[in-house]
Amino acid sequence: MTFKKKYAFYIGLFSFLSIITIGNIAWQSDNDMVLKGSKLDLRWKKDDKGWRIVNIAVKGQQNWVPLPNPDGKYTLLYTAVKPDTVEAPLFDKDGKKSNFPEPIYKYITSHWSQVTQSVQLNTAGEALHFYPDRVAKNKDQSLSFAKETGTANINASWQIDPKFPTDITVKITLKANKDGYYSIASPTVATVSNDQLSWGLMPGYFQGATVEKDLVKAYAYGQGIPDRPIVLRERTASTLSPLISSKNGVTMAVIPEPGTGRNPWSKDKNTHNEWRLGLSLMNREAKLSPTAYHPVLGQKGSFLKKGETTNFTFRYSLQAADWYTVFKHAVYDIYRFKDFLDLKQTSQSLTDRILAMHKYVVDDNTSMWRTEQYKNLTIGAQAYLGGVLGSDKDAMKNSDYGAMWMLSNIMKDSVLQKQRLPFARNFKLLQQEEKTGFFEGSASGQYYLSKSKKFTEEWGPYVEPIGLTYYTMMDIGNILLFEPNDAELKDKLRKGAERLLAWQGQQGEWAVAYDHASEKQLFTELQDLRPTFYGLLIAYRVLGDQKYLTAACKGADWYIKQAVDSGHFLGVCGDTRFVQDFATGQSIQALLDLYELTKKDLYLKSAIKAAKFYTTSIYTHPIPTKEVKTVKGISRQDWEISQVGLSFEHGGSIGSANSLGPILLASHAGLFVRIHELTKDPIYLDMARAAAWGRDAFVDKKTSVASYYWTAMNAGPGSFPHHAWWQIGWITDYLLSEAKFRSNGEVSFPRGFITPKVGPHQSYGFAKGKIYSTPVSLMLSDGLLKADSPYLDYIEAINTDQKKCFLVLLNNSNKPLTTKIHINPEKIQGASVNKIKSAVFLNADSKKQKLAAADQTWNIEIEAYGLKVIALNY
Repeated sequence: MTFKKKYAFYIGLFSFLSIITIGNIAWQSDNDMVLKGSKLDLRWKKDDKGWRIVNIAVKGQQNWVPLPNPDGKYTLLYTAVKPDTVEAPLFDKDGKKSNFPEPIYKYITSHWSQVTQSVQLNTAGEALHFYPDRVAKNKDQSLSFAKETGTANINASWQIDPKFPTDITVKITLKANKDGYYSIASPTVATVSNDQLSWGLMPGYFQGATVEKDLVKAYAYGQGIPDRPIVLRERTASTLSPLISSKNGVTMAVIPEPGTGRNPWSKDKNTHNEWRLGLSLMNREAKLSPTAYHPVLGQKGSFLKKGETTNFTFRYSLQAADWYTVFKHAVYDIYRFKDFLDLKQTSQSLTDRILAMHKYVVDDNTSMWRTEQYKNLTIGAQAYLGGVLGSDKDAMKNSDYGAMWMLSNIMKDSVLQKQRLPFARNFKLLQQEEKTGFFEGSASGQYYLSKSKKFTEEWGPYVEPIGLTYYTMMDIGNILLFEPNDAELKDKLRKGAERLLAWQGQQGEWAVAYDHASEKQLFTELQDLRPTFYGLLIAYRVLGDQKYLTAACKGADWYIKQAVDSGHFLGVCGDTRFVQDFATGQSIQALLDLYELTKKDLYLKSAIKAAKFYTTSIYTHPIPTKEVKTVKGISRQDWEISQVGLSFEHGGSIGSANSLGPILLASHAGLFVRIHELTKDPIYLDMARAAAWGRDAFVDKKTSVASYYWTAMNAGPGSFPHHAWWQIGWITDYLLSEAKFRSNGEVSFPRGFITPKVGPHQSYGFAKGKIYSTPVSLMLSDGLLKADSPYLDYIEAINTDQKKCFLVLLNNSNKPLTTKIHINPEKIQGASVNKIKSAVFLNADSKKQKLAAADQTWNIEIEAYGLKVIALNY
């Protein structure tokens, strides 16, 4: 070897070693290598192709469990030119070109076009597969692997995490040997054959126990695992943790290092659509193995000039546990979800938001309240300026009938009682199809178009059985809880129930929709994996006819087998062609309500199983911080505008969260508190509080109405004024659920029915509840209680016979609260009093602590997440 060649060799070697680690590496010449800890045992063996993983064992409760098909293959994607962004044609099982989605679905066509490009379909670039040819064991017991190729040099460090011994942290460094676009894939630790698949989950996208050949069904609707190595964006990946469970009881997950994925708001702009991390349940060779890619081919950071480097840090979590255990490990241990509650601050209590929104909804101008004459009746609803097929800015809609009647009743509000509810009732009376025949008793549509004088569905001339459940049975059922003697509404409810019975299939199922003109089924490629059965439960509770409960159970049994057991769901938003959405959350509450009626254990177990799935509709990344950012010229800390804790309207490949982010409407919060009561699983309580607390950055200061979509920040209700009713409904449901939980059931009020269509929150105030065994009526009076701290939420109730008013105080903070409250006794409903006779704290052990009644201003101390009840005798 000449001097020049020797010099070049040693310079190259020095450069190569410096990439791997700081310090010297002694490359091993042995043919075996082991990485072992208390929970994991990985063994490599060298053959003519390089260092392969030949054995992986995971410590279970009793024994070591081997993983089938260990591998260890590395994959590098490379292309000299930027990948194209042309939509790839897709073909159905008969070889015909797919026309999904139809052009009318303008909100999802652009999303589908984007997710069917070469990078997303994992066909872009050249895939370089290899095994490393060198390995070294370091003093810290980590292993270093290396491989030189003509395209790039790869160096990787593997180490068992001392804090989480089920995890292996890996850092891969790539040095480009030529200009081009690069993407590093996490190596294939092991693969799972299709017949050994127990469960697969890409949080926010899809899940299931089968590989689905119908790409639309799996990729668009989240029903099963696509049969190709789709690469998914992090913008609707709720938790960055693709995982696979095999039938031997081991779950494998890849969890990228926090900070690898995009941050949805960078400094002073929306960066939700940046793509820095790719996620898949298959490797490039289409074998089941959780895989992550960084950078993403053709995206930011992927172009390297010769000699430049990039790196990717991630972890494998290999556990002898189910998918849910590993999922929560990613949520809590790696992405530190619990820490978010430590950062939260608020400037307005949730109760004060309800009071402020009350002013908004009774104002004709701000709430866009309208009345119209239709079929000799005056109907009333709020203007709806969003997209409705056939509308000319003339659509009208009511949203939360339960909240409307609830707020009117608990506030004794004359505007609601006289100027709103009678006309909203008429709207509901005329919203139902009266003509004898196939559609009799069904809902004519969600919206009324005043110019064309007709009711219509959101996105087409069709009728959905679940629309009947929603707009006939849920809404009318909630009204009848408050007005049980309304004979006309009872008749409407019965007609709806009879139509639902007539449409129910032999197995308990319903069609997705029927064409209004031909009466033929539409969307026949889909199953109605939605809680349509709930309408019959309502009919049974209100009307008492046993056949309705029997049919509801039959429908629920079918739903459990087809939807819950398979993890496959369908949504209720017509404008997105029914991709899965918050209807999944509704199904949980529907099953719980059915359990309460029947005490059939299957319904309880299935509700909890579905609730586990629904936790994967909640964002848990990126980790919120105190970093200062600018939003519309206002300085905000990162946590204030965080997506963490918020749920999807619809996520997945084509849902609204792709462009608009999650929603602020936390309808699931009360349900999650109830699920926590049943399971003692902390994730539900933490997720409920993360969604509900400290969202001031999204709340319009003038109206206290939160924006619907994350991307709007604090733009208020915008073109959706009816959303205020949903917000009043979900906040009340959440506060009363927290009160029941924190008081161990001593503060409890009957729940009504779910409201359409945004989630599982329920109505209150139609019947008496109890506070420490005293029967009480729910009450809300503006000005009765004022708190100095916005962290104090409160619930009011009254017993007029005993002349007692109760104040249930909630500390909505994870820190102890000391504050003052001020009482104005003149605001007690139905009482002519300006003085409190006596006031005491109540608690479960019947001990009472007296307050100085004459003061009417008291210092209050409540522990973190605490509750106190004050009884006022007047």
